[in-house]
Amino acid sequence: MAAGIAAYGLWGLFPLYWPLLKPAGSGEVLAHRIMWSLVAVAVILGVRRHWRWVRELTPRTIALLALAALVISANWGTYIYAVTTGHTIEAALGYFINPLISVLLGVLVFRERLRPWQWTAIGLGAAAVLVLAVDYGRPPWVALVLACSFGTYGLVKKFAAMPSAESLAAETAVLFLPALAFVLILEGRGTAAFGHAGALNALLLASGGVVTAIPLMLFNTAATRIPMTVLGMLQYLAPVLQFLIGLLIQHEPMPASRWAGFLLVWTALVILTADGLRAARRARRPAAPAPTAAEAA
Repeated sequence: MAAGIAAYGLWGLFPLYWPLLKPAGSGEVLAHRIMWSLVAVAVILGVRRHWRWVRELTPRTIALLALAALVISANWGTYIYAVTTGHTIEAALGYFINPLISVLLGVLVFRERLRPWQWTAIGLGAAAVLVLAVDYGRPPWVALVLACSFGTYGLVKKFAAMPSAESLAAETAVLFLPALAFVLILEGRGTAAFGHAGALNALLLASGGVVTAIPLMLFNTAATRIPMTVLGMLQYLAPVLQFLIGLLIQHEPMPASRWAGFLLVWTALVILTADGLRAARRARRPAAPAPTAAEAA
C-alpha cells in the first residue's frame, strides 16, 4: 500500500518538477526524458541481470512495443507541454477522464457489455467534456489527448503482456535514436539548453530518467501485492494532486463553469467506482449450493 501511494503521489507531483527544467522547451525535455529513462531502466535491469526477455521478443511483441512507444511519447510530450505552459488543471482533467476512456475502449475493442451505471458514468463524462468545451471556448484538447493516449497505451500494453520495466526499456530503445537526433539538431542550431543553462539544469534534465523509473518500480511493487480494486482507487491520487497544484500553487483560473465540468467528471468517477466495487463483491460471493434430492422433493 505504501508503495502504491508513493508511486501515484510522485506522479501527482510531476507538475512541480518539469517546469524546473526551463529554459529547455517541451521537445528538449521530452527527448532527454526518453534517453535518460533508457539509461535508468537499463541500470535497473543490469543490476537484476535480467536480459533473457530480449531474446524472447517476437516480431508481434516488437511491433506492439513500437506502437506503445509512439503513443506514450505523445502522452509524455503533451503532459510536459501542459504543465510548463499553465495547463496543469486541464492535464489533471485528462487523467480523471482516463478511467472512462478505458471503459469505452473495453466496449469498442473487446465488445464488453456495460452495466447501466457504467453507461451513466460515460454519459456524465461526455456531458462534462461539452461543458468544458464551452468554458474553454474550444474542446479540452490537452485533456482528451492525455486520456486517449494513455488509455490506448494501456490497451497496447495489454496485448504486449510484458512487465513494466522491460516494456519501458524496449519503448525507450525504440525512441532513443530519434530523441538523440532531435537533441543534436538543437545543439547544432544553438538552441539547446542542456550544457548551456548551468550545471543544475543539466542535472535536472538527466534526472528525468530516474524520476520516470522510480514511481514505475514502486507501482510494480504495489501491483503485485495489493488487490486491483485498491490499486484502482489509488489511481485518483495523482490527478487530485495535479489539480491541487494547478489550483493552489500555479494559481490557474477556475471559473464557475469549469467547476461545473469537473463536478460532472467527479460524479461520473464516483458512480464508476461504486459500481465497480459492487461488481467485485458480487464476483467474490460464493455461489449458492445446489439443492439436494430431498430438498428438491
